[in-house]
Amino acid sequence: MRNIVVTEFLSLDGIMEDPMWTFKYWNDEIAAFKGEESDASDALLLGRVTYEGFAAAWPKSKDEGAEYFNSVRKYVVSTTLDSVEWNNSMLINDNIVEEIIRLKQQDGKDITVHGSATLVQTLMQHDLVDRYRLLVYPVVLGKGKRLFQQGTTATLKLVATQAFSSGVAGLIYEPDRT
Repeated sequence: MRNIVVTEFLSLDGIMEDPMWTFKYWNDEIAAFKGEESDASDALLLGRVTYEGFAAAWPKSKDEGAEYFNSVRKYVVSTTLDSVEWNNSMLINDNIVEEIIRLKQQDGKDITVHGSATLVQTLMQHDLVDRYRLLVYPVVLGKGKRLFQQGTTATLKLVATQAFSSGVAGLIYEPDRT
């Protein structure tokens, strides 16, 4: 059985939207943290907006991680897209929860979700998230999409922490299903 791992860049006030504000904090420590995610994952699960942003950026990129993102299997959840063209992408547009459950039941490494706020909300509602890997940045944005929207409830257990020299904190949580 595979795990679904949600990975997000968050401000101190929980904003995940348009994380351009993270760039000035990027360093080798954070790159290593993100590299651990990639090493543990053989598939991505992406919502339409994140997929379109990644598909526009990664194929032309020479940045660290480009080889991984361009070659890894990508499952794209969208009810509005008709097709997905980026290398090794597959569209999920019907029976979404059932299809994701089927993916979890397959053999393989983790399935990682980057960004994809609407998709993450669906995963949380159906208790399909197995781990949250959060990079919390020392900024307060005041507005934007939040990872945990108003009305969302969850009981999580902290399984690992890492402080980075840039002031960013890496937090890894798992649902407390006891």
